[in-house]
Amino acid sequence: MKNLGIIIKKEIFPISLVLILVLARLIPHPPNFTPIIAAAIMSSYFFKDLKFSLIILIASMFLGDVFIGFYKNMFFVYLSLALITFTFFKISKKINLTNLFVYGFCGSFIFYLISNFGVWFLGDLYVKNLNGLIECYFLAIPFFKNTFFSTIIFSYATLIIYKSFTKRQNV
Repeated sequence: MKNLGIIIKKEIFPISLVLILVLARLIPHPPNFTPIIAAAIMSSYFFKDLKFSLIILIASMFLGDVFIGFYKNMFFVYLSLALITFTFFKISKKINLTNLFVYGFCGSFIFYLISNFGVWFLGDLYVKNLNGLIECYFLAIPFFKNTFFSTIIFSYATLIIYKSFTKRQNV
């Protein structure tokens, strides 16, 4: 019974935080102002197993997409989140309040590059050449601002909540 309490303290709370972050996509929000990149960064911080971290994140995203609806660019969104999770899993012990700003920028930039490549590659808004790709990236810059700000806000909030919870629970 004592082991169950430890598991609940160590895993259920972080899983809940990731689920809340991803399901927050269901709440009306400005374009690209969602917590999904923060969820990818923080899931790599919360869990010691990369596979578990990826499963929680992707399952949460898929659950949200069941309600939001599926979209053409899903593969590239999921790929970018998996890459962010993998990248930050390798440095997760270094995530703290000081460097989270830089990590948030890097995660947002990875998402920007991959997801907008998917928009260009799968969509019919841009010509399929280098100029079309550059135009796609250029026109996506305003969305990057919201992506970055939301990542910073949700990452810091999640890290502070997690640290205060674990400190209070002596986990």
